[in-house]
Amino acid sequence: MHSRLNPCVLQSPREMAVKARAAARHLQALSTEDRVKILNSIADEIEANEAAIMEENKADVEAATGTISDSLLQRLILKPAKIAQLADGIRAIARQEEPIGKLLSRTELADGLVLDKVTSPIGVLLIIFEARPDALPQIAALAIRSGNGLLLKGGKEAVRSNAILHSIIVGCVEKAAPSVGRGLIGLVTSRDEIDALLALNDTIDLVIPRGSNQLVSYIQSNTKIPVLGHADGICHIYVDPSADDAMVKSICVDSKIDYPAACNAVEKILVHESLKGERLDALLAALKEAGVTVHGGDRSVSELGLSPAPSVRHEYSSLDVTVEAVSSTTEAIDHIHANGSGHTESIITQDAALAEEFLRRVDSACVLHNASTRFSDGYRFGLGAEVGISTSRIHARGPVGVEGLMTTRFLLRGHGQVVKKDTGVTYTHKSLPF
Repeated sequence: MHSRLNPCVLQSPREMAVKARAAARHLQALSTEDRVKILNSIADEIEANEAAIMEENKADVEAATGTISDSLLQRLILKPAKIAQLADGIRAIARQEEPIGKLLSRTELADGLVLDKVTSPIGVLLIIFEARPDALPQIAALAIRSGNGLLLKGGKEAVRSNAILHSIIVGCVEKAAPSVGRGLIGLVTSRDEIDALLALNDTIDLVIPRGSNQLVSYIQSNTKIPVLGHADGICHIYVDPSADDAMVKSICVDSKIDYPAACNAVEKILVHESLKGERLDALLAALKEAGVTVHGGDRSVSELGLSPAPSVRHEYSSLDVTVEAVSSTTEAIDHIHANGSGHTESIITQDAALAEEFLRRVDSACVLHNASTRFSDGYRFGLGAEVGISTSRIHARGPVGVEGLMTTRFLLRGHGQVVKKDTGVTYTHKSLPF
């Protein structure tokens, strides 16, 4: 049984970051087998401590009820099925191939002078997340597998849940790898320390915020550290005239009700104008029967008598959705580009050529054909878990797993060669097999 505790008392943000970097270097020196052992022990301990985790989470939920939005409250709640999924995800991460030191290319620069390009951990990550205790073990597992140090700042609503999960994880690290120790993963509990953390651009290498638009925008505006993530999750579905009606209802309903507060839940359904009438009425009826409140875009308000959406670009994070009519696939794509967030879009169509055109032209992190937007997820994509979904265009895009937490470096092996103003060697720049 793990007791709830604050492991970061009397440590400044800088001290925590420095310790995380030192511990990460020890972690990188471990064998693959040793890091896999750590991850499997974390999965086992999370399952073994399910009752204690649920007890702490229940206290968080009771304290937060009535003080936060329903969408945030839903994200706060941990259930046995979620804990089992977390453990499965951690084991899936453990089964992935070794990410550190993977050889990407080998080049002969000159006779006897060989350059390797290999994968390498980014360094120290700062993850700031709201009311999402399930994010903590996912992120920690990805950091351990990728050899990164980690600082975590969770929402105050999940303070007890975060504390017990953190205690379980660092306890497993310390037991399996004493040379790495508990300092690998620091848990920040005070909101007052966020600005101090964001100022550590000399010791923290990447910030990944997971939360509201306001949180992400604040972080982006208040740090020199690179930020990876997304501010909005305004996801679209486009329904083409050739779509199967049963599939349309199934996908649209699932994309909204499976987890309305998730960033990959659909927020707007674009319907080809030719579906107006019996086919569109059937979709609207299916959504309403599932408990979804349907709002209209500019055309749908006047043509269908729907109540107007709050704005043309709105993220509900609730059982609400906007339905809008468009006259063509091109208009749908233009609408997505003008009013979406570049997160996840899906087309429902039986026209394979049109589907390929949509997949090719829509400039979002994840683009789907005949599938629920809820599939846009690190666990469902086979990554084991994700530190978040990125709409950034530099480094990583879409669900960010282990691969997204790696960078590259170069290793050069020679036999005493010198540059001598480029007269010391004869360059060959020849790619070598590896």
